Amino acid sequence: MYTALMLFLPTALFVLDGPTDEKTIRAEVIVQAPIEAVWEAWTTEAGAASFFAPACRIELQVDGAYEMYFNPQAKSGERGGEGMRILALEPPRMLAFTWNAPPHLANVREQRTFVQVKLEAVSSSETKVQLVHTGFGDGGQWEESYTYFNHAWPEIVLPFLQHRFAEGPIDWANPPLGSQ
Repeated sequence: MYTALMLFLPTALFVLDGPTDEKTIRAEVIVQAPIEAVWEAWTTEAGAASFFAPACRIELQVDGAYEMYFNPQAKSGERGGEGMRILALEPPRMLAFTWNAPPHLANVREQRTFVQVKLEAVSSSETKVQLVHTGFGDGGQWEESYTYFNHAWPEIVLPFLQHRFAEGPIDWANPPLGSQ
């Protein structure tokens, strides 16, 4: 019986580590800032408001709030990333949080996906930021949500992070081109 387990174990491990059909968004940028400054941008309200959203609520602890208000003046439930929670922290290297679909995708908005941000010091003045967003369902508005975030993370949020350190905080009344 022990011999049989040894024969099946490597196969089981290979299957678990193999490719999946799960939709996953992966994006990466280099930011011209020390890792501690980039960590602060992701994990403090002032930092997140400088690149991620005009307003937010962050409670930096596991199960603490990680809410981004892209439309702070909207009624409750339509402001943006409301009700999101921190799943894991490893300062200053990793942050994981829940995420939801935008308000116009009401059929999937109440469900949650998962985002992990990993930071790696490339030098004392450069940080690699790797973002992975997963947990999407199949069909219908799940496809729209995936398409939306496959654009938003690599083409808006991460470039805004780079902009924040290269040119200063985002002016939310007049954001950089390409953010619409």
